[in-house]
Amino acid sequence: MSARLILAKGREKSLLRRHPWIFSGAVSRMEGKASAGETIDICDSQGNWLARGAFSPQSQIRARIWSWNADESIDSDFFVHRLQQAQKLREWLALRDGLDSYRLIAGESDGLPGITIDRFGHFLVLQLLSAGAEYQRPALIAALQQCYPELSVYDRSDVSVRKKEGLALSQGPVCGELPPALLTITEHGMKLLVDIQGGHKTGYYLDQRDSRLATRRYSAGKRVLNCFSYTGGFAVSALLGGCESVVSVDTSQPALDIARQNVELNGLDTDKAQFIRDDVFKLLRTWRDRNEKFDLIVLDPPKFVENKNQLAGACRGYKDINMLAMQLLNPGGTLLTFSCSGLMPTDLFQKIIADAALDAHRDVQFIEQFRQAADHPVIASYPEGLYLKGFACRVL
Repeated sequence: MSARLILAKGREKSLLRRHPWIFSGAVSRMEGKASAGETIDICDSQGNWLARGAFSPQSQIRARIWSWNADESIDSDFFVHRLQQAQKLREWLALRDGLDSYRLIAGESDGLPGITIDRFGHFLVLQLLSAGAEYQRPALIAALQQCYPELSVYDRSDVSVRKKEGLALSQGPVCGELPPALLTITEHGMKLLVDIQGGHKTGYYLDQRDSRLATRRYSAGKRVLNCFSYTGGFAVSALLGGCESVVSVDTSQPALDIARQNVELNGLDTDKAQFIRDDVFKLLRTWRDRNEKFDLIVLDPPKFVENKNQLAGACRGYKDINMLAMQLLNPGGTLLTFSCSGLMPTDLFQKIIADAALDAHRDVQFIEQFRQAADHPVIASYPEGLYLKGFACRVL
């Protein structure tokens, strides 16, 4: 018989709304023993069964829900069903947009909390972020091999969030071939090189696909600045959109080297593309003081907020960088600005941009809104799944 986690009185409300997390403060007691990641039953204070989840004794999120069905076992068949369900939701998107790469599993929103799986061509890249996901590793890999026998699987569970779950970092081949140093993928007619083994996250930011495509609509004839450029997806898109020139800025020289290769790979004019290794904040201040001007600026910074205690500091960072960008834009120029911090609400991000406009002594019109691509869905019971937000702003 499974161990049971008994909730404190009145703390079952979020579960009745099918939110997939149980925080430590909602727990009354454990009945029976469970090791980290083991499957347990979750019951209300009266002992009524509510859900089945993964136990995580070292995390503030004490349990993550696998199933709301009392008859469902958490085994390789369970993962096969979830994978097949997720694949159906992605196939229409891949067909519609001509994609060979997409997010296959988006954690909680695909009913698999703590699990991220990205597909890049013939490779599946796996991230297991919770104790429950790690505990179920053998069952999940068996399911992947059953559903995708022709694909290779590579593990990129080398992210610091695992430490909160008491887990060591993990990386390496799981089955099949080792990924090449750089793998070519296709996205909206662009060829892009992805570093699965050493790149950020699982190798590439698939979630920004729609925003990269949108950049083309704003680029024709423009002088473009691409900040936090990583491997240059926005720059390639701007060149395809007919920009006059594009400057990509990042602190990583290897990323900039791949960005240059991406421009060449797409047969674009490298004379129109410049790549600068520098700190974006410092460079924007230098250029403001020199009165440099651009027509289109893309701001796609890394996550500024890891926990709620960092939110105030992150607000200052977002305000500062957006103010600097606005000061560098010609009148009527466009700012494409993003936040990938899940703890940053969309309305607060919009307010920060408005405050930045005041400090920059510029008027700003919001003309388009962005979010993560459709292969990164947000299930209604887990609004925290919407982490990426962005705006196209006309700066007057």
